[in-house]
Amino acid sequence: MAGIIELKNVSFSAQEGNIIQDVSVEFEESKAAAIVGPSGCGKSTLLKLAAGLLVPEQGEVFYKGKNISMMTRHENLQFRRSSAFVFQDSALWANQNLFQILELPLKIHFPEMSEKQRFNQIMSIAEKVGYFKDLYVRPARLSMGEQKIIAFARAIINNPSLFFLDEWTESLDDNTAEWLVRIVRAKKEEGSTILFISHDIRLIMELADYVVVVTEGRMSVKAANDHVLGDLLLNDSFTIGIAS
Repeated sequence: MAGIIELKNVSFSAQEGNIIQDVSVEFEESKAAAIVGPSGCGKSTLLKLAAGLLVPEQGEVFYKGKNISMMTRHENLQFRRSSAFVFQDSALWANQNLFQILELPLKIHFPEMSEKQRFNQIMSIAEKVGYFKDLYVRPARLSMGEQKIIAFARAIINNPSLFFLDEWTESLDDNTAEWLVRIVRAKKEEGSTILFISHDIRLIMELADYVVVVTEGRMSVKAANDHVLGDLLLNDSFTIGIAS
């Protein structure tokens, strides 16, 4: 299976020191990869590097063989249009209402859409993710779970084929989480590529084709999930990062 995202000897650090250290990994197209590991090991940073949201201090990140940092403006725009990121903290703009938050990706990537078309698309996506409340309020009026739902809606509104999901079911009740998981499962069945972080062992077992294990900023294992998770569950030093 061809790789769609590849990290080569990637390192990244912050004030607290090295977060990612010399990681090389290839993510396969049309497959779902779970990035797992103890809390604070660098999973979210690795996901952001893979999505081109952070620039590595050393090494390179490639999308379909093209170095993301070397992309032209047009190439980068196409990459952003075909990919989506759900942040662990939702990352909704505080000074915009929910409708504006959902409308902005459409304005950027589909400038030819009419106002009515954008309205219809936003209403359709809101219904798809199960959000039926007022879209003309700001994120501060929402619960953490509702903010995560809107963040997910923003991610899928362009109908992307590459997903970066950082704990996208966190803060959701079981029914809402399963609703969003069904959407992701359907996207995978359509051939989308899914890179996700989760502490939910059941979700990892169900959705992931393979698992990338991160410990102390380094990738220690990449293998099919049935070959990895059994060993991980026997490792007490690791399972503190996974909820059973």
